Amino acid sequence: MKGSRFHCCATCVHFQVQKETDSVRYFCSRLGYETKPDYRFDCWTPKEHVKKLMNKENKNES
Repeated sequence: MKGSRFHCCATCVHFQVQKETDSVRYFCSRLGYETKPDYRFDCWTPKEHVKKLMNKENKNES
């Protein structure tokens, strides 16, 4: 999964969007700090629908 084109914070189960009065914060609940949707960390755990897309893509390559 490390080389996956899907690998980024926005597709992780720990990624949270916090809407504030005049801005939007992106936050990682696992790491405990702000992040950006396109950042990549080794602790990435893909959301269920992303896993399905990755499996479908892998089957089409075979």
